[in-house]
Amino acid sequence: MPSPPENPEIAGLRLVAHPLRLRLLSLLTAQAMSAAEAARELGETQANVSYHLRRLHEGGLLEVAEEVRVSGGLARRYRHDPASGPPALAAGAGAAGGHQEAAAALAAELRRRAAFVHPDEPSHLTDAEVWVDPAEWRSLIQTVSDAADRLHAAARPPHTPGTIPTGTTLVMFALSATASGGRDGDEDTGEDR
Repeated sequence: MPSPPENPEIAGLRLVAHPLRLRLLSLLTAQAMSAAEAARELGETQANVSYHLRRLHEGGLLEVAEEVRVSGGLARRYRHDPASGPPALAAGAGAAGGHQEAAAALAAELRRRAAFVHPDEPSHLTDAEVWVDPAEWRSLIQTVSDAADRLHAAARPPHTPGTIPTGTTLVMFALSATASGGRDGDEDTGEDR
């Protein structure tokens, strides 16, 4: 008996739940590259990069920007359009299992990047688990989404003169009220009920 199809929201999150895939999406935002070019830039094997590029392409997160002849064969150069997704993560879909896998990949990539923090350049860190008005929450999500779009539009190919490498990890999601010990809409007055 075939297993039921995976929830597309979870599948989209699992697609990016690998640190190398996150690095590839970032790398291919500013420039189309082949598996060999991306492997050289990231210090990975071509076979490994090629596998992950195919998975990202099959999942709709990469497009083939061009095909070029190399050594008697054909090499595909892939490019990532940040607007392509993953829709489940961007839309905040309720796919808890997929979110946990994606968060683990983001954490691994954040640990890798943290080893390269430039001490003389400005940086920002925010961590918050707070209760906010739903309309304000939606406004904040839009503001951060707009900033992320601006960041992706500003991306340049690696090693472009006059640029600096940067790292940004943005994850915002509403929590179920039980995560913080309360119920939706309840205010803790400190009084017994």
